[in-house]
Amino acid sequence: MTDHEAPVLTRVETGVGRITLNRPRAIHALNKAMCDAMIAALLAWREDDRVRAVLIDHAGERGFCAGGDIRMIAASGAGDATEARAFFHAEYRLNHLLVVYPKPVVSIVDGIVMGGGVGISEPAAVRIATERTTYAMPETGIGLFPDVGGGWFLPRLPGETGTWLALTGARLKAADTVALGIHTHFVRSERIEDLKSELLQDADPQAVADRFAEDAGPAPHLPLREAIDRLFAHDRVEDILAALSAEGSDWAAGQLEILRSKSPQSLKVTLRQLRLGRSLKSFAANMAMEYRLGGRVVRTHDFQEGVRAVIVDKDNAPKWSPASVEAVDDATIDALFAPLDSGDEWTPLPDVADP
Repeated sequence: MTDHEAPVLTRVETGVGRITLNRPRAIHALNKAMCDAMIAALLAWREDDRVRAVLIDHAGERGFCAGGDIRMIAASGAGDATEARAFFHAEYRLNHLLVVYPKPVVSIVDGIVMGGGVGISEPAAVRIATERTTYAMPETGIGLFPDVGGGWFLPRLPGETGTWLALTGARLKAADTVALGIHTHFVRSERIEDLKSELLQDADPQAVADRFAEDAGPAPHLPLREAIDRLFAHDRVEDILAALSAEGSDWAAGQLEILRSKSPQSLKVTLRQLRLGRSLKSFAANMAMEYRLGGRVVRTHDFQEGVRAVIVDKDNAPKWSPASVEAVDDATIDALFAPLDSGDEWTPLPDVADP
């Protein structure tokens, strides 16, 4: 495989370490080799005085990153999940390395950014969205949960917007993502190449982004904030559903219908993940929790069925089991969150610790 064909391109240009996702036909879906390549580059640049900042972007125009390689994960989960766990272990180490990275990181999410794409862009100090950006964490629709740090990032968004996004998989454009702090700047796509050129010349990525930034416009979610914060504040999915049902508005009815289409088990896993993640003291602790979940959830009926319905057969008619939130018992959820044997737990990269 030539450099041009490699799924990740890494190089240093005028003092900037550049990571370019290079699987455009797959919307840069992540696999373990891609994670390993990014980790190797970041570790090499960490102590290199010639590298003052890191820029993460993507080739092509379809989007930044649509997530992980779900087909591989599902195939592995149908067996013993060894390959899936190895991918999660590497991906979560990459997420953690980016969170604690000692040099400024810039991510440019010009297009679709979901799942694994959020995990490698959200840790950046400068996160640039464009008019083509579409952000979502849609995992409950395939029987999964919002991993790659979702248990850390989402509960720390304003109010209960993270809970709403995680449970419903709502898709946001740049006006909303910038208003919520998911992304730090809005820059029109036609100006992105000029912005990159300046990043290669200026030692201050924040200042460059500030110069190019424009108003993203009014955020559509803002008029809904009071309802989101009130209706999604409950600690039981059943209570959220009941609150939405009693609300009486068209918007609440729409959210209820969306939630009723998601995996009941995933809704319960996700809500507990977010509530636990909100109280954790370190990103590493959150990733250890998500690793326990990941290796187990991919082997469940709902994940296998969700991938079949949404990605393989595309009939969008998953048959969840249990079929209702009320039928998902606490013991099942407890088992998914239980600690692993000490030698099987997730750990950060050696010499990469939380500050």
